[in-house]
Amino acid sequence: MDVKMSKSPRRSQEEDDAAEEEKRKTHWRRNLRRSELVLIAIFVSLPAFVFLFGGFGGITATVDIPRPDQPDMALPKGKKEVILSTTPALNLDKLLGGLLPPNLDEQSCQSRYKSYQYRQKSPFTLSPYLTKRLRRYEAYHKKCGPGTRLYKKAMKQLLSGQNVENSQCQYVIWFPCNGLGNRMLTLASTFLYALLTNRVLLAYLGKESENLFCEPFPGSSWVLPSDFPYNQPYNLHLNTPESYVNMLKRGAFAYNSNASSLPAYIYLHLEQFSLRMQNNIFCEEDQKMLRKFNWMLLKSDSYFAPALFLMPSYQEELQKMFPEKESVFHHLGRYLYHPANQVWGRIERYYDAYLAQADEKIGLQIRIFREKPIKFEVMYDQIIRCTNQVNFLPEIAHTEPMRNQSTNSKHKAILITSLYAGYYERIRGIYYDNPTLNGEIVSVYQPSHEEEQQTEAQNHNEKALAEIYLLSFCDKMAISAWSTFGYVAHSFAGIKPWILLRPDWNKEVAEVPCIRSKTVEPCLHSPPLLECRGKDTNAANLVPYVRHCEDVDFGIKLYDS
Repeated sequence: MDVKMSKSPRRSQEEDDAAEEEKRKTHWRRNLRRSELVLIAIFVSLPAFVFLFGGFGGITATVDIPRPDQPDMALPKGKKEVILSTTPALNLDKLLGGLLPPNLDEQSCQSRYKSYQYRQKSPFTLSPYLTKRLRRYEAYHKKCGPGTRLYKKAMKQLLSGQNVENSQCQYVIWFPCNGLGNRMLTLASTFLYALLTNRVLLAYLGKESENLFCEPFPGSSWVLPSDFPYNQPYNLHLNTPESYVNMLKRGAFAYNSNASSLPAYIYLHLEQFSLRMQNNIFCEEDQKMLRKFNWMLLKSDSYFAPALFLMPSYQEELQKMFPEKESVFHHLGRYLYHPANQVWGRIERYYDAYLAQADEKIGLQIRIFREKPIKFEVMYDQIIRCTNQVNFLPEIAHTEPMRNQSTNSKHKAILITSLYAGYYERIRGIYYDNPTLNGEIVSVYQPSHEEEQQTEAQNHNEKALAEIYLLSFCDKMAISAWSTFGYVAHSFAGIKPWILLRPDWNKEVAEVPCIRSKTVEPCLHSPPLLECRGKDTNAANLVPYVRHCEDVDFGIKLYDS
């Protein structure tokens, strides 16, 4: 029982301080003795506990004293058990070094602060300036987002059919196109564009995308409200009259037009067309023009972030946010995309059941494209050729080695993601029928095989997102050329993957089976024409950190030069 001491008016300050110090020491000694008694009780009872349970039926018992930063159970082998001495350090780990906003509800979005336990540490240093810009954007989004007074004011302007000058809030509305990988890449690109142009990002999420992701921004929603007047993605296409390029062509406005004379909104169509994006959009004069519009609708299927790095007006800001150029999607993707609890449950259950105990996790992503189909045997042979050349998969032995039971063989798990089951069955059969050269224990897994892509089906997208995340937990990876699904997974992981190359258009077999990516960044398959910089301008020759892709020779991607 602690005795509270009241202060006497005759006591000196020194006496008060001495008494307070003695009180703290007494409290500390009492707690120490209490901890010692608990430890003594544990060690005294431990032999009896082992006697009762340790040798019965092969069951053994361990006593874990849980740390305050983890639940009362040991982490699976594959999860990183980060022993941290201070709460601030733990928070930095959960917040990915400050990338994520703090103090968001953990129960409603479990993946946000738990994903770090499953992945390798990021190979990139987070720019403090990027962290500052993200916190500033979050405040801006909260001020101007759906339901706020300023949003309602901006909606009145939109419905009036006329643009206005000096609006407090400007918006970019993202509309989806193609599969989940494309959507994640282009939405992250749109968010980067929103950061550069000081716009609020709102996303049209159809039924097929409901309950896939948590809300990324604290205190506000990024979901486009259902009563938004222009919320029909199928009405937005290359020939839409309101598109910027089409309006410019027919003289609906001029570069020197005042903001108040412009239409209420503008539409940017950034879908690849004939393997190129439309001209004008990534030219300086056009970007100045686009800044005058308070409302922008944008539809894209492409990772157009590299094109933003080609523009002189954005280069200084981009350099401060991303001094390491190939970290762009790695940082923005891990900031934006947190699987909703239903999807995260799939991820955790599968990982804990099949991957957690592996010493090494190997990801193999196989995508066959409809416009350039590759026969099963040809693709399978290419995987084997790649493996033989670069030792990607555990090597097979030609004779049965003598098994040494005392040797601790390494356990390697191969995770295959594909629409088809054939590759899984064939590779699993190899390791079932043959020993490995170095004695590894090899397990082969495939979470699903849907047979065909079902972009409009929510359950299909949930499985796809779960498999993207499971791939991103792997230690090394091989992906199919051109695959946005694979791009997202290896960029999340911060891994430079092996790329299974596509054959030339006039051939059935790829001469080179695979090549190592020189960067973590995804590829922009369809770079802009950039005729404003001269006819036949090659986007890969404008700045040293934008070059052609390994898998798409006319595409561009970001490199650290």
